[in-house]
Amino acid sequence: MLIDQIRAELNAATKNRDKLRQRTLRSVIAAVQEAEVSGDEARTLDDDEVQGVLKALVKRGRDAAEAFDAGGRTDRGDDERAEIAVLEEFLPAALSDDELVAIVERQLADGGFATKADMGSAMKAVNAEVAGRADGRRVADLVKSRLD
Repeated sequence: MLIDQIRAELNAATKNRDKLRQRTLRSVIAAVQEAEVSGDEARTLDDDEVQGVLKALVKRGRDAAEAFDAGGRTDRGDDERAEIAVLEEFLPAALSDDELVAIVERQLADGGFATKADMGSAMKAVNAEVAGRADGRRVADLVKSRLD
């Protein structure tokens, strides 16, 4: 399971005294544990749910990096981007621009989506194929630019 891989990487980072990886992986494990006990009853997350936690942490890190950069704290922004790089090691490879454009154009053609009124249906179709391998904003912007 993915969480076991993350724990093994934490052990390796601890042995190598890699403070950045230690801090990042500890925060991942804490976030996963928090997600496991949230809700009505405690449960173990599967790999897809752990990836969802990782994606949320990446999004939070990107937002924090942008905020730090806007506030003139580029050193903290760089720290956030370094943590994001560690997190992305455990996520599936992101789609390239060309791959994403091909998926969007194919889904729009297959579904007959042509107007802005079809945006919701088009996003649902595209997101089913993209399956988290691209940022939602990036997908939405691309779909919107292809609709009349």
